[in-house]
Amino acid sequence: MGIEYLLDCIKDYKIQYKALIIRAYEFALETHKNQVRKSGEPYIIHPLSVACILAKMRADAETICAGLLHDTIEDGEGVTRETIEILFGPTIANLVDGVTKMKKVHFNNDKKLCEEANTRKIIETITYDIRIFIIKLADRLHNMQTEDFQPRHKQIEHSKETIELYVPFANLIGAYNIMVELEDYCFKYLKPEEYQNMQDL
Repeated sequence: MGIEYLLDCIKDYKIQYKALIIRAYEFALETHKNQVRKSGEPYIIHPLSVACILAKMRADAETICAGLLHDTIEDGEGVTRETIEILFGPTIANLVDGVTKMKKVHFNNDKKLCEEANTRKIIETITYDIRIFIIKLADRLHNMQTEDFQPRHKQIEHSKETIELYVPFANLIGAYNIMVELEDYCFKYLKPEEYQNMQDL
Protein backbone atom coordinates (compact mmCIF):
# COMPACT_ATOMS: atom_id res chain seq x y z
CA MET A 1 0.00 0.00 0.00
CA GLY A 2 1.32 3.41 -0.95
CA ILE A 3 0.24 7.02 -0.86
CA GLU A 4 -1.59 6.46 -4.18
CA TYR A 5 -4.25 4.37 -2.43
CA LEU A 6 -4.83 7.07 0.17
CA LEU A 7 -5.02 9.74 -2.53
CA ASP A 8 -7.67 7.66 -4.29
CA CYS A 9 -9.65 7.45 -1.02
CA ILE A 10 -9.59 11.26 -0.64
CA LYS A 11 -10.01 12.16 -4.30
CA ASP A 12 -13.30 13.97 -3.56
CA TYR A 13 -11.81 16.10 -0.74
CA LYS A 14 -11.10 19.79 -1.32
CA ILE A 15 -7.62 20.57 -2.64
CA GLN A 16 -6.49 22.32 0.56
CA TYR A 17 -7.45 19.26 2.61
CA LYS A 18 -5.59 16.96 0.24
CA ALA A 19 -2.51 19.17 0.58
CA LEU A 20 -2.72 19.01 4.38
CA ILE A 21 -3.02 15.21 4.33
CA ILE A 22 -0.05 14.90 1.96
CA ARG A 23 2.06 17.09 4.29
CA ALA A 24 1.11 14.86 7.23
CA TYR A 25 2.05 11.76 5.22
CA GLU A 26 5.44 13.22 4.28
CA PHE A 27 6.15 14.09 7.92
CA ALA A 28 5.15 10.60 9.09
CA LEU A 29 7.25 9.02 6.32
CA GLU A 30 10.32 10.97 7.44
CA THR A 31 9.67 10.29 11.14
CA HIS A 32 9.30 6.53 10.69
CA LYS A 33 11.90 6.10 7.91
CA ASN A 34 14.22 3.86 9.97
CA GLN A 35 11.49 1.78 11.62
CA VAL A 36 9.99 -1.55 10.59
CA ARG A 37 7.05 -3.59 11.84
CA LYS A 38 7.17 -7.19 13.05
CA SER A 39 6.09 -8.20 9.53
CA GLY A 40 9.29 -6.68 8.17
CA GLU A 41 7.34 -3.99 6.32
CA PRO A 42 8.34 -0.32 6.59
CA TYR A 43 6.56 1.18 9.62
CA ILE A 44 4.86 3.85 7.47
CA ILE A 45 2.52 1.11 6.22
CA HIS A 46 0.73 1.16 9.59
CA PRO A 47 -0.16 4.88 9.87
CA LEU A 48 -0.94 4.91 6.15
CA SER A 49 -3.35 2.00 6.61
CA VAL A 50 -4.96 3.74 9.58
CA ALA A 51 -5.42 6.87 7.47
CA CYS A 52 -7.00 4.83 4.66
CA ILE A 53 -9.47 3.22 7.08
CA LEU A 54 -10.41 6.71 8.30
CA ALA A 55 -10.69 8.05 4.76
CA LYS A 56 -13.04 5.21 3.79
CA MET A 57 -15.16 6.25 6.78
CA ARG A 58 -15.23 9.76 5.22
CA ALA A 59 -13.48 11.25 8.26
CA ASP A 60 -12.47 14.90 8.08
CA ALA A 61 -8.98 15.91 6.97
CA GLU A 62 -7.78 16.68 10.50
CA THR A 63 -8.74 13.18 11.66
CA ILE A 64 -6.96 11.57 8.70
CA CYS A 65 -3.86 13.67 9.40
CA ALA A 66 -3.92 12.61 13.04
CA GLY A 67 -4.21 9.01 11.88
CA LEU A 68 -1.04 9.45 9.84
CA LEU A 69 0.73 11.13 12.75
CA HIS A 70 -0.66 9.07 15.65
CA ASP A 71 2.63 7.29 16.46
CA THR A 72 5.02 10.17 15.79
CA ILE A 73 5.07 11.52 19.37
CA GLU A 74 5.60 8.09 20.91
CA ASP A 75 8.01 6.68 18.32
CA GLY A 76 9.50 9.70 16.58
CA GLU A 77 12.82 10.92 17.89
CA GLY A 78 12.46 14.49 19.14
CA VAL A 79 8.81 14.80 18.02
CA THR A 80 6.59 16.40 20.66
CA ARG A 81 3.03 17.65 20.84
CA GLU A 82 4.43 21.15 20.34
CA THR A 83 6.15 19.99 17.13
CA ILE A 84 2.82 18.75 15.76
CA GLU A 85 1.04 21.95 16.79
CA ILE A 86 3.61 24.18 15.08
CA LEU A 87 3.45 22.17 11.86
CA PHE A 88 -0.23 21.19 11.73
CA GLY A 89 -2.15 23.32 14.23
CA PRO A 90 -3.68 22.77 17.68
CA THR A 91 -6.60 20.56 16.62
CA ILE A 92 -4.44 17.91 14.98
CA ALA A 93 -1.95 18.17 17.85
CA ASN A 94 -4.74 17.54 20.36
CA LEU A 95 -5.95 14.51 18.39
CA VAL A 96 -2.47 13.00 18.14
CA ASP A 97 -1.77 13.70 21.80
CA GLY A 98 -5.10 12.14 22.77
CA VAL A 99 -4.36 8.94 20.84
CA THR A 100 -0.86 8.81 22.35
CA LYS A 101 -2.35 8.95 25.85
CA MET A 102 -4.82 6.14 25.14
CA LYS A 103 -2.36 3.46 26.17
CA LYS A 104 -2.98 0.37 28.23
CA VAL A 105 -3.01 1.06 31.96
CA HIS A 106 -1.36 -1.41 34.35
CA PHE A 107 -2.32 -1.66 38.02
CA ASN A 108 -0.16 -4.39 39.52
CA ASN A 109 -1.67 -6.93 37.13
CA ASP A 110 -5.12 -6.38 38.65
CA LYS A 111 -7.30 -7.18 35.62
CA LYS A 112 -10.48 -5.65 37.06
CA LEU A 113 -8.80 -2.34 37.92
CA CYS A 114 -7.09 -2.30 34.54
CA GLU A 115 -10.38 -2.84 32.67
CA GLU A 116 -12.13 -0.16 34.74
CA ALA A 117 -9.31 2.32 34.07
CA ASN A 118 -9.35 1.59 30.35
CA THR A 119 -13.13 1.90 30.19
CA ARG A 120 -12.99 5.21 32.05
CA LYS A 121 -10.27 6.46 29.70
CA ILE A 122 -12.34 5.58 26.62
CA ILE A 123 -15.43 7.31 28.03
CA GLU A 124 -13.37 10.42 28.83
CA THR A 125 -11.92 10.36 25.33
CA ILE A 126 -15.32 10.04 23.66
CA THR A 127 -16.62 12.91 25.79
CA TYR A 128 -13.63 15.13 24.98
CA ASP A 129 -13.41 14.44 21.23
CA ILE A 130 -14.89 11.29 19.72
CA ARG A 131 -12.42 11.51 16.83
CA ILE A 132 -9.62 10.37 19.15
CA PHE A 133 -11.43 7.09 19.79
CA ILE A 134 -12.27 6.68 16.09
CA ILE A 135 -8.56 6.99 15.26
CA LYS A 136 -7.78 4.46 17.99
CA LEU A 137 -10.41 2.12 16.53
CA ALA A 138 -8.76 2.36 13.10
CA ASP A 139 -5.38 1.77 14.75
CA ARG A 140 -6.69 -1.32 16.54
CA LEU A 141 -8.32 -2.62 13.36
CA HIS A 142 -5.09 -2.48 11.37
CA ASN A 143 -3.18 -4.06 14.26
CA MET A 144 -5.69 -6.91 14.31
CA GLN A 145 -5.41 -7.24 10.51
CA THR A 146 -1.67 -7.87 10.96
CA GLU A 147 -1.90 -9.93 14.16
CA ASP A 148 -0.54 -13.04 12.42
CA PHE A 149 2.95 -11.66 13.03
CA GLN A 150 2.42 -11.58 16.82
CA PRO A 151 3.21 -14.53 19.12
CA ARG A 152 0.23 -16.65 20.17
CA HIS A 153 -0.02 -15.22 23.71
CA LYS A 154 -0.14 -11.67 22.29
CA GLN A 155 -2.84 -12.65 19.80
CA ILE A 156 -4.97 -13.89 22.70
CA GLU A 157 -4.24 -10.85 24.88
CA HIS A 158 -5.00 -8.35 22.10
CA SER A 159 -8.16 -10.22 21.06
CA LYS A 160 -9.54 -10.30 24.61
CA GLU A 161 -8.86 -6.60 25.06
CA THR A 162 -10.48 -5.88 21.69
CA ILE A 163 -13.64 -7.89 22.35
CA GLU A 164 -14.05 -6.54 25.88
CA LEU A 165 -13.23 -2.87 25.25
CA TYR A 166 -13.17 -1.81 21.63
CA VAL A 167 -16.06 -3.82 20.19
CA PRO A 168 -18.68 -2.56 22.72
CA PHE A 169 -17.66 1.07 22.22
CA ALA A 170 -17.56 0.66 18.44
CA ASN A 171 -21.14 -0.57 18.70
CA LEU A 172 -22.01 2.35 20.99
CA ILE A 173 -20.88 4.99 18.48
CA GLY A 174 -22.31 3.19 15.45
CA ALA A 175 -19.01 2.11 13.86
CA TYR A 176 -20.63 -1.16 12.80
CA ASN A 177 -18.33 -2.11 9.92
CA ILE A 178 -15.26 -1.82 12.14
CA MET A 179 -17.07 -3.60 14.97
CA VAL A 180 -17.93 -6.61 12.81
CA GLU A 181 -14.42 -6.87 11.39
CA LEU A 182 -12.89 -6.66 14.87
CA GLU A 183 -15.25 -9.41 16.06
CA ASP A 184 -14.15 -11.62 13.16
CA TYR A 185 -10.47 -11.22 14.04
CA CYS A 186 -11.15 -11.89 17.71
CA PHE A 187 -13.01 -15.07 16.73
CA LYS A 188 -10.06 -16.11 14.57
CA TYR A 189 -7.52 -15.79 17.38
CA LEU A 190 -9.60 -16.79 20.40
CA LYS A 191 -11.31 -19.80 18.80
CA PRO A 192 -9.05 -20.80 15.89
CA GLU A 193 -10.58 -24.27 15.35
CA GLU A 194 -14.15 -22.99 15.22
CA TYR A 195 -13.02 -20.13 13.00
CA GLN A 196 -11.36 -22.53 10.56
CA ASN A 197 -14.49 -24.70 10.50
CA MET A 198 -16.52 -21.64 9.56
CA GLN A 199 -14.00 -20.78 6.84
CA ASP A 200 -14.21 -24.32 5.46
CA LEU A 201 -18.01 -24.18 5.41
